Amino acid sequence: MKGYLLALCSVLLVTLAQLMLRWAMLQLPSLQAVLIQHPVNWLPLLILCGGLTAYACSMVSWFLALRHLPLSRAYPLLSISYVLVWLMAITLPLFAEPFHTGAMVGVMLVLAGLLCMCIKPQKTD
Repeated sequence: MKGYLLALCSVLLVTLAQLMLRWAMLQLPSLQAVLIQHPVNWLPLLILCGGLTAYACSMVSWFLALRHLPLSRAYPLLSISYVLVWLMAITLPLFAEPFHTGAMVGVMLVLAGLLCMCIKPQKTD
């Protein structure tokens, strides 16, 4: 159980990291603008650093999860982050990314694959 909680923590942190990095990169000026002394807004830089920190914490949580779970059970759980990032990107007005039916079908396939990988087969005698 501890391994699954650590893996879930890793998934949530990496999801948060992706969303933070996306928002920060939308707010920051281009590198060229920064190099010519364009004034920089500090909030996106802080969010960018927060996203990178969330990634680092996610990695630590993942390493700890791998101490308790076999890789064949843990690795499929990472696909949950793909679903969460997609869902947040299309539902949060902050991102306002478009909904595409094809993407939803892909997400459903990811979830179906996750179920296939994680459900234990029943023993037959």
